[in-house]
Amino acid sequence: MATPLGALARLHLTGLRVLLVFTVICGIAYPLVLVGIAQALLPGQANGSLLRHDGTVVGSNLLGQNFTLPAAGNGAPAQPDPRWFQSRPSAAGAAGYDPTASGPSNLGPNSAVLLAAVQQRRAAAAALDGVAPSRVPPDALTASGSGLDPAISPGYAYQQVDRVARARGLDPAKVRALVARHVDGRVLGFLGQPRVNVLGLNLALEGLR
Repeated sequence: MATPLGALARLHLTGLRVLLVFTVICGIAYPLVLVGIAQALLPGQANGSLLRHDGTVVGSNLLGQNFTLPAAGNGAPAQPDPRWFQSRPSAAGAAGYDPTASGPSNLGPNSAVLLAAVQQRRAAAAALDGVAPSRVPPDALTASGSGLDPAISPGYAYQQVDRVARARGLDPAKVRALVARHVDGRVLGFLGQPRVNVLGLNLALEGLR
């Protein structure tokens, strides 16, 4: 026997009310509660772990960025600024470190394109820092999986000390000590590797002027 139209309408109205209730609870109230808790307990992290210099937001503690000289305007690629510690290479976007294009190069270990890029990066890093190509660490040669890695290895940071000190007219010992203070150990003492946040280090570098 067919269900009476009145009963069918009541079933639909009941389902609609349930949908609206759970939309309000799960789609509005629950997210707002979480946002409120995050803003109260961890406001910095909740707002993107932003870093400021002279009151201006210059980046995030979680996202890497390029530190290059102003564009020449002739179509040539931007060149690293010797006054700053340089980040790990990035394959995110055409110019690298594009947060809207996060991702790796997807090139395998047998890729001739990847091999050529590694050789080019090795030569460029060695020339920039005045070291032998064999001394250039791996994280100066390959991009991370996200393309937005904010950190480099302590070895790569120390490699750049003499160049940064020379470009800024600083005592290399002071710059090396600054790097040492910015080395973060392994998470919980055993996860990952020691690392140096490049943006945080460069902001601290400004304090040595």
